Amino acid sequence: MSNMEESDDFEIKVEDEKIKPSIAGEVLFPVESKFANIKNKQVRSQQYQKIKRERKKVKKEAKKVREQEGDIKRIPHTIESLREKDETTVSDLTTDENELVRDDLEQDEFCDYYKQSYEPKVLITYADNPMRKTRIFGRELTRIIPNSVSLYRNRSGVKKIVKSAIKKEYTDVLVVNENRKEPDGLLLIHLPNGPTAHFRVSNVKITTELRKNHKDITAHRPEVILNNFGTRLGLTVGRMLGAIFHYDPEFEGQRAVTFHNQRDYIFFRHYRYGFDSEGKKARLKELGPRFTLKLKSLQKGTFDSKFGQYEWIMDGKRHAMETSRRKFHL
Repeated sequence: MSNMEESDDFEIKVEDEKIKPSIAGEVLFPVESKFANIKNKQVRSQQYQKIKRERKKVKKEAKKVREQEGDIKRIPHTIESLREKDETTVSDLTTDENELVRDDLEQDEFCDYYKQSYEPKVLITYADNPMRKTRIFGRELTRIIPNSVSLYRNRSGVKKIVKSAIKKEYTDVLVVNENRKEPDGLLLIHLPNGPTAHFRVSNVKITTELRKNHKDITAHRPEVILNNFGTRLGLTVGRMLGAIFHYDPEFEGQRAVTFHNQRDYIFFRHYRYGFDSEGKKARLKELGPRFTLKLKSLQKGTFDSKFGQYEWIMDGKRHAMETSRRKFHL
């Protein structure tokens, strides 16, 4: 009982005292250090647990008050949730305030495709002398993109390829570039009048690296899912990617490709989906390939590296000087 009285007196006295280091060399936490001079270990522990319970009780009561006042549960901050608002963000195209955006989309280079006035025809080619993984990657794209063919460049320039593709009535050209035997770039040219998008390609996994049995991919036209392209630039890029696929998917094939934008990285996935016997739960199986795109530039018209007019370009020096990591463009 005398120990308890001594501890109570000590608790009152040390409120304004500075925390002193332990003589015994033990590491003392701020709350525990208040009872450092209490010799009885059991009493010292009881005092610490008492304060701990009181703090927990106060915290619980404060939470209850916030809930009664209708305070919204706090959500952890992420880079995505703290994203700086872009002036060109388009939240809902059906509203009156986005009427100008709708008018632009009805007259852009992809309007004929989205009016279903033609079927896409895509030419896929490579950098000169592509290595094995790049060739396989291009061939796998032909299995994903309906009505597409894969051809070698034979040292032809991109401008020459574009002219030849227009004559043969291709609607889009994909050029797969490589570095260190890996695909590292993708040039997407919409024909006949552009635009041209240049993407950096990373984290490429071809089908054989993801799964053993890759021969069961059917030839059905897949569904296309474009997700989180919220700005004016993002809308253009999303429409451009969607326009290389056929607008009429064959649902019986149960295949879907997704382009998911997150923090300006576009993640591509290719799935087969299925449902259980009751039709309530869906199952996904990734078919491959898998890769990530990062937009480097968007150019008006077809490819022209010297005199082309750019709508948007990622300047390495400018991005190195930017201090905000919360600003995204797509």
